[in-house]
Amino acid sequence: MSVRIALLLLALWPLTAGAQGFANLGTEAEGYALPDPDHVWDFPADHGPHPDFRIEWWYLTASLQGDDGHRYGVQWTLFRLALTPQSPEGWGAEQIWMGHAGLTAEDSHHSAERFARGGIGQAGVTAQPFEAWIDDWRMAGQGTDTGDALDALTLTSRGPDFAYDLDLEATGPLVFHGQNGYSVKSEAGQASNYYSQPFYEVSGTLMLPGGEVAVTGQGWLDREWSSQPLTDSQTGWDWISLQFDDGARLMGYRLRDASGPAYTVGTWIEADGTTQALSPGDLIMTPLTETEVAGRSLPTEWQVDLAGRDLSLRVGAINPQSWQDVGFAYWEGPVTVSGTRQGVGYLEMTGYD
Repeated sequence: MSVRIALLLLALWPLTAGAQGFANLGTEAEGYALPDPDHVWDFPADHGPHPDFRIEWWYLTASLQGDDGHRYGVQWTLFRLALTPQSPEGWGAEQIWMGHAGLTAEDSHHSAERFARGGIGQAGVTAQPFEAWIDDWRMAGQGTDTGDALDALTLTSRGPDFAYDLDLEATGPLVFHGQNGYSVKSEAGQASNYYSQPFYEVSGTLMLPGGEVAVTGQGWLDREWSSQPLTDSQTGWDWISLQFDDGARLMGYRLRDASGPAYTVGTWIEADGTTQALSPGDLIMTPLTETEVAGRSLPTEWQVDLAGRDLSLRVGAINPQSWQDVGFAYWEGPVTVSGTRQGVGYLEMTGYD
């Protein structure tokens, strides 16, 4: 890592100190752009970066089944973080990029991290043709002449002891969370612009210490940007994305608050892509089983209930030790779903000191 990147990370530290995985995002947003409830979506441009906002991510997870009979999971994330409002371009750009990659097996978890500065081509995102990259990690569109720029992707990444090469094809539409993509995070009104592509069919190859494994499965891409998405008392989140065997989907999260009850919202997604925004409190996420992970106790099995849909689920990690051992560490891993519906999905938990 260069001295310049180290200095940028020191400047970034006030954004993240005090909690894991970007949980301390309740700091002042003066000078940055703020999410707009009347945002008019513009694609493919909105697949690209929004540098006037403080934080943004391209976040893909995939629940996979290997030809060896075992379950796996993959994470690929590119974060963009602005250090100052109205950052200049080129070598003077005060933006940094951070990449996280994870590969989870039933008996092992692998993670890697990359940093880059903005403006010099080492990392970035282009909207058309779509490509997101940091060093040699790539999420790239396949240049289809019709449909959305995210409809077909290739995904590659590697770490010291793993790699993956995957193809993704969307079988449903983009989904907008909250009210037309304006996703409220607290009673005080913090919010983000948030949409997903939750309908990927995935195939490809994992490279593990024991050899290559061919996999198939389902993927989910989240796109989100904001400048002050949490209040100063919210300490972290528990987020789920679930893909049911009947084609429906559920996204939900519980934002924990040191000063009161958690704020819990989400989106119900039908198999055809129509959505219902869940009101605060409709989704109930109850920890069931705690596991000692990286020196802390984390809930790795959950009861998930949804008012009005007769939904009662047990969501459990395929590997409770799925700790992303990176600079801003957090838990991220694939889960299985049982109960009134069956399926697979992903769980992310941040802010557990």
